[in-house]
Amino acid sequence: MPEKDFKQLTHAILGAGGVGGMIGTCLAHAGAPVTMIVRREKIAQYPKTITLDSTLGKFEANVAVAAEVPSVDVVWLCVKAPQLEAALGAITNPQAFRAIVPLLNGIDHIALLRSKYGTERLIPANIAGEFERIAPGRFVHRTSLAALNVLSAGRGLLEGTVAALQQIGLTCRFIDDEATLMWGKLVFLAPFALTTTAADKNVGEILSDPHWRSLGVASVREACAVAVAEGARVDAEKVLSGVAGMPGNMRSSMQKDVEKHNVPELDAIAGPILRGAQRHGIEVPATRKLVAAVEQRAGYIMSRLA
Repeated sequence: MPEKDFKQLTHAILGAGGVGGMIGTCLAHAGAPVTMIVRREKIAQYPKTITLDSTLGKFEANVAVAAEVPSVDVVWLCVKAPQLEAALGAITNPQAFRAIVPLLNGIDHIALLRSKYGTERLIPANIAGEFERIAPGRFVHRTSLAALNVLSAGRGLLEGTVAALQQIGLTCRFIDDEATLMWGKLVFLAPFALTTTAADKNVGEILSDPHWRSLGVASVREACAVAVAEGARVDAEKVLSGVAGMPGNMRSSMQKDVEKHNVPELDAIAGPILRGAQRHGIEVPATRKLVAAVEQRAGYIMSRLA
């Protein structure tokens, strides 16, 4: 049977925050049917027309709203790591979807989702950019960075979807190797999130401060060493070059969580590096120092980390 046309694919967005809002608005604006999954008590007040104010343009689109994932082709899982277990409660019928595409930070959620929904329906992916919900159904994308990476196993189902997102302006790639896909983001994300949060500075301020820049560079090299030991194809010099090219005004979601007194994603973001370092006997002093600084700022201790 031939694959469905992009506009015939149905999508559910589980996690109507910044990332979910970005994906949901873009897909609906491009013509795909989209259902936003929100808490039951929020449905009556949730707008049926959602908006995105992005560096790529200003978009609005009509969506459906539900408390549980309906029968759809694709579920985009866009919650933060601490919310994952609770969010999956909205999937009351595990057979209701063809594929689930997680856009969470970190790596460990992949094994959990694979155990619950199987390998064939899981399409590992990640997204990079600064996305934020400013009100129910209202989203902003503040910088030029908007990059979606998807495991090549999902090409058959999502090729049209990825092409539609590219037309809007997202940078999209299919990546053949799962370890490279997942660690390829984490080696950027962890040093960025930890350094900006520990210092409470944006990227430009970090790069112009010798102390924080040095810690950030060291943490990139440490993350890459662990990633390579885990089987990923990453290069520290390319990562550092990419960091130098990030928008100077960019701030991390971890940094914003700490400011709002929310639990930061320390375990999801730093945990794989610390645990991987322990498995492979790799020293990661800069990463540990940054984690400790974030813990001190947040008043939060990661009980799961070894």
